[in-house]
Order: sequence, then structure tokens, then C-alpha cells
Amino acid sequence: MEKENLSVVLHSQGDLRLEQRPIPEPGPNEVLLQMHSVGICGSDVHYWQNGRIGDFVVKKPMVLGHEAAGRVVKVGSAVKNLKEGDRVAVEPGVPREMDEFFKSGNYNLSPTIFFCATPPDDGNLCRFYKHSANFCYKLPDNVTYEEGALIEPLSVGIHACRRAGVTLGSSVLICGAGPIGLVCLLVAKAMGASQVVISDLSADRLVMAKELGADFPLTVKREDGPEELAKRVEGMLEAQPHITIECTGVESSVQTAIYVTSCVYLLSYNSTVHVFVSSYSSWPMAIAMLASKKVNVAPLVTHRFPLEQAVQAFETTRQGQGVKIMLKCDKTDQNP
Repeated sequence: MEKENLSVVLHSQGDLRLEQRPIPEPGPNEVLLQMHSVGICGSDVHYWQNGRIGDFVVKKPMVLGHEAAGRVVKVGSAVKNLKEGDRVAVEPGVPREMDEFFKSGNYNLSPTIFFCATPPDDGNLCRFYKHSANFCYKLPDNVTYEEGALIEPLSVGIHACRRAGVTLGSSVLICGAGPIGLVCLLVAKAMGASQVVISDLSADRLVMAKELGADFPLTVKREDGPEELAKRVEGMLEAQPHITIECTGVESSVQTAIYVTSCVYLLSYNSTVHVFVSSYSSWPMAIAMLASKKVNVAPLVTHRFPLEQAVQAFETTRQGQGVKIMLKCDKTDQNP
């Protein structure tokens, strides 16, 4: 095994560095992973640019990254479900205690949860990373590492569509055609939504949304008022949408959602809200949807960078280029 563990570390607001860290030793119930593909999330960029999300403040150096897949290279003494060589996706939220949220199946809401790349917890944008074996999911042979890394945002889309009640025949408005909006689109269509309107400022992202199955891409201009946009959506559908899923966190977009529908599901990372929205049952469903080809997340990856170019990759994401930018952590394997 290599002796280096190149890691992407945020020291403070605006101070992002590549540095070597020790290769961790897995505990009895953990596995050591050689990371392969890690996607850059909007929350990673937000921490880099602002040093915080709400009450989660970067007070000491923190490894970024939580959308991840890799290969097991060492297993803890008590691990039974995984072996060396297994390809896995990493669920980033691991409960620290069996509290009331854990017992009710909502461990993602536990106030003491470990969550990758959320202060003070390190993420997995590095060569080697250890994680609870119970929260590493074996990937089917026909699911790539990159698809495995995209299970985290896909699980968010699944959770959102289930909570919002998307079902056969639903009409849905999705505000925002970024990665989360696009996975919500994919899941909504897979769950039977008959018509989906998706809105965004970016014409390029709406082109991709159309290719992924959106029925009505809606170009938004910064000067558009919420009531006006609501009327445009109603005109496209010839009725109000049954459900709106809000993925931007922008106040005017939230207002549009409220004007246009009675069922609004808010789904955003912004300066005041940091919601751990994936749920315990989303991950097996996400893997099943990928393995069965019910959804295709591969087109979301528009840029790839080797780990050594992480700062450039973050800058590309900050500038709004592309959709999902993937960092390749295994220098011997840069394939999807």
C-alpha cells in the first residue's frame, strides 16, 4: 500500500490546501478505503467560501468531501459484511449513539451524528479514509465508482420525492437545475411523475434537464417576480403543480414555490439551513435504481480532475461551470 495520503483540507474561510496526512487505521467495526471518486458538493464550496453553514463553523482544519466511493483495502477485526477488494459507496452520516432518532429510523436527524465534511468531522476527499463498515454499501458490478459517488445526492432526491409524495401521475415543479434538482427530476420521473417543470437561470443546465426527461424547462431571469413565475408554471401545466421541490435556497424561488402550489418541500444548503436529508432506506433504493438502470446519473458528471488539481476543481465549481465535478483520488485508476 502507498504511504502517502494526499488530502484536501480546509483550514479556514478561503484557505484550501493539499497536504499529506497519516493513513488511518480502521477500528474493529471500520474499514479502510482507498478512495476512487469523490464529487464536489455545494456545501463543500460553501464551507470553503464562507467558513460555515449556519451553526456549523470551521474552527480547525477539516478534510472536505462526502459524495464518495472507493475500494476496501483493510477490514476491522469485527467486520463481517465486507472484505478486501469490495467496491463500496460511502453513506456519510453515521449515528454516534442509539438515541430517539436512531430508534425511530431517523438517525439522519440525530444532533450528535457524525457527518463527513461537517465541522468538526473530516470528510473523505483524500487517498485513504476509514469509515464504519455498516455505512459502506457494496456496489453491484454494473455500477461504476462515479455512480457510487453520486448515490449520496441521488439518495437526497429519493428522500425528497418520497417525503413530498411524488407518485403516478404527479405534476411537479423543481426549482433549480443543479445536481440536486436534476437528481430530483430523475427520481420524480422514475416514480411516475407525469409532468415535470424545472426552472433555472442557466440555459445549459436546462438543456441537460430536458435531455434527462424534463417536460418543461423554464428559463428564469433575475428580474422575474415570484408571482409572474408562478403564473408561467401554471400556464405550462394548465394547472398548479401538485408538488414543488425547492432546491435553490433563494428567497424569491421559495416565494414562487409558495405561490404556485400547496405542497412545498424545501431542500437546500444555505447560510442558515444545513439539513442532513438522506434517510436510512434511501441508499439501498438508490443502488437498486442504478443497478436496474431505472435512473441514469452518469450524464451529471461534466468535469473530472485528479486529486492533485483539487483547488482548480473547486474553483471550476465555484464559477458555476458544468454540473457535477468529480475528483479522482486513485492515481492508478482515473476511470469512471
